[in-house]
Amino acid sequence: MPNAADVRLPFPTAAIEAAKGSAWAAWQIDTGLRKPVDLKALDPSAKPFSSGDKAADKTALEALAGQIDTLQNLFHADGRHRLLVVLQGTDTSGKDGTVRSVFARTSPLGVHTVGWKAPTELERAHDYLWRIHQRMPGNGEIMVFNRSHYEDVLVPVVEGWIDADMQQRRFRHINDFERLLAETGTVILKFMLHIDRDEQRQRLQDRIDDPQKHWKFSRGDLDARLKWDHYQQAYGQLLAATSTPWAPWTVVPANSKTHRNLMIATLVRDCLRALDLRFPPEDPTLHGLRVT
Repeated sequence: MPNAADVRLPFPTAAIEAAKGSAWAAWQIDTGLRKPVDLKALDPSAKPFSSGDKAADKTALEALAGQIDTLQNLFHADGRHRLLVVLQGTDTSGKDGTVRSVFARTSPLGVHTVGWKAPTELERAHDYLWRIHQRMPGNGEIMVFNRSHYEDVLVPVVEGWIDADMQQRRFRHINDFERLLAETGTVILKFMLHIDRDEQRQRLQDRIDDPQKHWKFSRGDLDARLKWDHYQQAYGQLLAATSTPWAPWTVVPANSKTHRNLMIATLVRDCLRALDLRFPPEDPTLHGLRVT
């Protein structure tokens, strides 16, 4: 992968990076890291975007959802850009909740969501990025990934299905794939939702104790929980290897659901604002037209 200094960021990626400001610095993974990210050094209970008042934060989040809706309509009308939002995290980290909250008011005509699961037989007959490429956003569309192609450098690594050499090759594949997307007009926002082991324990227990949440619970979640440290290590490796100038990773402290949503909504809003969106030129033939 090229060094950051050798890469000229495609617009609008450069404009978005400039718009983030210093508030994001502590949570965006540096590009070109030589060693894995130590997630223990990043506090999942932190609330860097919180006002300190939960009610005020919820009010701010509602306002952000409205702003995102307005900007999404303009984004769709403008039609020059595409936006891919990647939500990645351990079980119970809040990917579903983020989609429901951040995009609560947006139209399904302009915002689409994919919840990635284990590949089908047809998908396994192709390379692992084949199914991903088919679900990229088109012009004027926002696509939200609940899980993503990063599952292919998590589960196979932890389960020992691929070795270290294949892991590194897949990192290079993904970086090249995302660079292709960025250089052909897709803006990529990648969020790793970071919770701690005790928070996951409580959320899993809540799903067991509440009959209305049983549909969310899978015994496979308990199997994966036994490998918590292995998954944290795999996340640390992928964050370092795939945070690039054209598609950097942002770690979102997500023990607080309200803060998680507030932080992500803020960056999505700021990203859309940075795109210099505008309506298409007016049709002069409409001037003076009256509907009868």
